Amino acid sequence: MKKEFKTLSEQIEILKSKGLVIDNPEYAKEVLMRENYFFLNGYRHLFMRSSVDKRYIEGCTFEELYSLFLFDRAFRNILFKNILVIENNIKSVISYQLSLKYGYRERDYLTPKNFTTNKEKIKQVNDILRKMKRQININATQHSATMHYVNNYGYIPLWVLVKVLSFGIVGELYSILKKEDQLGIAEIYKIDVDVLINYLTILSNYRNLCAHEDIVFENKTQRKIEDNRFHKELKIPIMDDEYIYGKEDSFALIIILKQMLSHEEFSNLIEEIKHNFDNLSLNLHTISIDKVLDRMGFPKNYYDLKNLD
Repeated sequence: MKKEFKTLSEQIEILKSKGLVIDNPEYAKEVLMRENYFFLNGYRHLFMRSSVDKRYIEGCTFEELYSLFLFDRAFRNILFKNILVIENNIKSVISYQLSLKYGYRERDYLTPKNFTTNKEKIKQVNDILRKMKRQININATQHSATMHYVNNYGYIPLWVLVKVLSFGIVGELYSILKKEDQLGIAEIYKIDVDVLINYLTILSNYRNLCAHEDIVFENKTQRKIEDNRFHKELKIPIMDDEYIYGKEDSFALIIILKQMLSHEEFSNLIEEIKHNFDNLSLNLHTISIDKVLDRMGFPKNYYDLKNLD
């Protein structure tokens, strides 16, 4: 069925026909113009009567729907700035470790022998090295930092190159390092190598979601995180031999951030998230904040994560 353009007034009528209460149509039009009907409509699911009955719960208002939209925007911004902290940190750690061991010129640190000799990963190694060299060629004349080194020294050191590499490429780079190099980096975070590889992939995916302003609060990751002591210490319930929260949901990301941010950084993050939940709770009338927490995979005692060592 072809989707046709709808005016703001027609969009209002569609929402009303589905049971959404709109007492101030002019305000609703202003929001829809600014935020986009399609984006706002993506938050309707928690307010549906059931998976079969797609109408809004009786009494649900436009303002309540919009409050969830604004909550997710604030939550997304909190996540984004903290993921960027980790991105910068892992880039710094990897570039330092590799430069110290293999040298600071491209011909030194981009030599295939510096990476895993696992036959199953040879193609991946060559592919990632090509991606990195491509970024050198592209940014040699476009990015101020890389231009400075090319023009003045004739090469781009790794600690400068990582600035223009995507988080995804950096995660891939870590996955093809020699085992001893992977261990040296993983030990800094006190995380196992395979766990860190998984975490970097999840963080990169969330970074992209945040950067493109996708719906984040109810996002499910393609990869699950491994069971760890935080699941146990928070007494997260188990169903079918698996923890029901913190595996492939937003709370799984929070558990990752707990392990990779400094204590102060994580404390600030959890306080901001709590404040965001408190604000949303004040604006919910037809559903409870517990329904939102459940959708996100947050246990009710999520805040206790702040004080776990």
